[in-house]
Amino acid sequence: FSGIYTMAILGIAQLAPNQGKGVVVEQDGKKYHINVAQAFTKNEYFWPRPSAVDYNAAGSGGSNKGPSNPEYLATVQSRIDTFLLKNPGIAKADIPSDMVTASGSGLDPNISVAGAKIQIKRIAGARNVPEDKILKLVEEMTESPLLGAMGTEKINVLQLNLALNKLK
Repeated sequence: FSGIYTMAILGIAQLAPNQGKGVVVEQDGKKYHINVAQAFTKNEYFWPRPSAVDYNAAGSGGSNKGPSNPEYLATVQSRIDTFLLKNPGIAKADIPSDMVTASGSGLDPNISVAGAKIQIKRIAGARNVPEDKILKLVEEMTESPLLGAMGTEKINVLQLNLALNKLK
């Protein structure tokens, strides 16, 4: 049965070849995999979710530390402190959780729309670009929930940052 299942999934993946094999995009001679989170730390870029595996695709995985674990709490607090330092004027309560907590895989390429919008002021200042131009880009790059109902709106950070590089 497992062989039949594997072949069925492989066959289904071929119906959407760009998704089944992953999507690679190229910009300025560099290749990027859009389905795997990339580390962006400069102020002029949107930041992805934190990664428990330092964005190492070969070591995909989350942390097994729960919300009551002191080490986990210290890690999240450190991320909050860094986010607040780099994004002045934002209240701790306004930081979307996906900006300070890692995903289960540690490689989630997407962030919430709120996670993108809260970074606009920092990016606009670093790039000397009007905030409304970046907001428009965020709105254009927002992906709807699967089938219009499954999940929430999201934005692929790599695609957003590549589009940001083209923004004039």
